Amino acid sequence: MPKTDSVSHGDLVVCACQGRDFTAADAIEGALVGGDLDLKWEHFLLRVAAEKRADEQDLELDDDAFDTAVEEFRYEHDLITAEETEQWLATRGLTLDDLSDYFARRYWGSAVTDNVEPEKVDYSSAPADLRDLFVIDLILSGQLEHLTTRLIWRLAALAEEKDVDPESVAAERKRFLERNGMDETQLKSWLDVLGRDDEWLDRQATMEMAYRARCEVLLVPAAHKKELVRLRLALTRFEVEVIEVESRDAAQEALFCVREDGMAMEEVASEGRYPFRRMEFLFEDLAPEAQQRFLSVTIGQVLEPVIRGDGFELCRIIKKVEPQTDDPAIRSRIEQRLLDRHFAELASKHVERKLGSAAATG
Repeated sequence: MPKTDSVSHGDLVVCACQGRDFTAADAIEGALVGGDLDLKWEHFLLRVAAEKRADEQDLELDDDAFDTAVEEFRYEHDLITAEETEQWLATRGLTLDDLSDYFARRYWGSAVTDNVEPEKVDYSSAPADLRDLFVIDLILSGQLEHLTTRLIWRLAALAEEKDVDPESVAAERKRFLERNGMDETQLKSWLDVLGRDDEWLDRQATMEMAYRARCEVLLVPAAHKKELVRLRLALTRFEVEVIEVESRDAAQEALFCVREDGMAMEEVASEGRYPFRRMEFLFEDLAPEAQQRFLSVTIGQVLEPVIRGDGFELCRIIKKVEPQTDDPAIRSRIEQRLLDRHFAELASKHVERKLGSAAATG
């Protein structure tokens, strides 16, 4: 396996557009300018601080939890063998030690929450080794993929844009300064720390302007309504009551009490001391095998028991709500579909997604 210690993980190429490579650092720092990085950075610093606290207290890692997390990662990425895992890591400039360290940080971030004080440092002024560790976290968590998609969409929008309005670019730049509480004199120092210049910032503003212009044309009421027709079933909301029982016989008995005796689900659960909960979900969020059960249900219907873990689950339909565009959650899903489809087509014309090699310098 090749050594990668001398290469900054921020130098890994993630995409190319119009003959130019763009790196992980380009994706990350573009998100920084756009205000989309702060929360990720805060969560990362919290995990680092939790790991440090665990080390100070000589706490022992839960090996079972750690191994389970690693196995889930390998399953998610279809990495069957150790060799496949090493190769996947190598193409991203990583090692097995990087993987182990990442899952240790993630474990301590969840397990240690008391007296944890994250370091108060901005991404732009953080030491190089801390920023590099952050890139590793973004790669292994999958968040770098999302940041790369964010960059690709903006590159594609800019490549398609015929007329760049200088006033719109200036307004985008002004929004950035206001959001970060900076003036033009402070800006130069900020750019110097990042190793960027004024031309780079103007390009970020231009890409953002081009992206916003595309979104304004795309996300109009007529497009929302048309997409809603296509997604009516997928975005139907179900509200249900659920009882968990230990055996098939218990499930059949509970079903009889509800259907034949007219007992309420909560009453059956209380008498049998079964776990009871109410929940809601959208049809598209169900697993494919579960969707079939909800295709033609009616309000008040109690579904046949299904196996769930070591027991069985009984479900009753309380409400079935067709989607409306004035529902913020539904509107968000519709807009995401419109954006995904539009920018996937646009990006296919202008941008190539890449990962694994260091960008050429000069």
